[in-house]
Parts: sequence; structure tokens; C-alpha cells
Amino acid sequence: MELTEILLPEATVQVDKVSSKKRLLQDASRIAHEVYGLPTDDIFAALMARETLGPTAMGNGVAIPHARLPQISKVCGVFIKLDTPLDFEAIDRQPVDLVFVLFAPEAAVTNHLKALARVSRTLRDQATCAKLRSTDDHSALYSILTEGIRSKAA
Repeated sequence: MELTEILLPEATVQVDKVSSKKRLLQDASRIAHEVYGLPTDDIFAALMARETLGPTAMGNGVAIPHARLPQISKVCGVFIKLDTPLDFEAIDRQPVDLVFVLFAPEAAVTNHLKALARVSRTLRDQATCAKLRSTDDHSALYSILTEGIRSKAA
């Protein structure tokens, strides 16, 4: 599964400041509603429920909150770059500034796991994260996230 299959350019945003993890997940839910037509309240509730199981921060300033919902038909995502890093209860205690929020159909366990693995591989790459942190332009953010696709095709 490639990021171009789950992330639209308009779902890639940069945010100046967010006051809390809860506020960030509310913002991600709103963006998912605006871009994909997903139900805001259901998404937010599912993301919060997942966070109660344990933080979704993977260290090095990256978090991948995710949820499965019965009312969606395909895996999709929202990428948010934060100007002001946020405490996300990461194991390394580093605040988070790169957040990729994933949504998957409830029955699509395999596709959900493939998407999580792809996002994780992308955001574990230090060079990719450095490039993402160096720009505030949403189209550049999208290009950086998906550039592995173009380089494979070349």
C-alpha cells in the first residue's frame, strides 16, 4: 500500500499551534470530514478510544493515531505538521510535531495494518522527517511524503 492510495494533497496540512492532544484529534477529525466526508464525532470518539489503549507516538517527534470505523469504505489519512511540538506521551518523552492520522474500515484489518506499516516506514526515515520539518507548504509536505513513489517509478 502506497501513501498516494490513502492520503490526498488537501488532507496534508501545517498547523501553527494546538493546545492539546485532544484538540489535535478534533482538528484531524474535522479535516477528515472536510476532505473525505467522514463523520466528525464518530472519528473523534474512535481516535480518543484508541488513545486510551496507549499512546500512538512512535518516538522522534512522530505519532500515528489511528482508528477503525464501520461506516468508511477505504483506508484514508490526514497528515498534520505542527509548528509547536505537542506532548503525545511518547516513550522517548519527545514532543510530537509530525502526525499521520489513519482511518480504516472496521473489517479491513489487513489493509489497516499495511497502511500503518507504510506510514511507519516512511516516518521512521530521518531524512524524510528532516525534509518535512523544513517546510510549511502543504503541497511540499505532500510531495515529500509521496516522493518514494516517484523515485521507485523512475
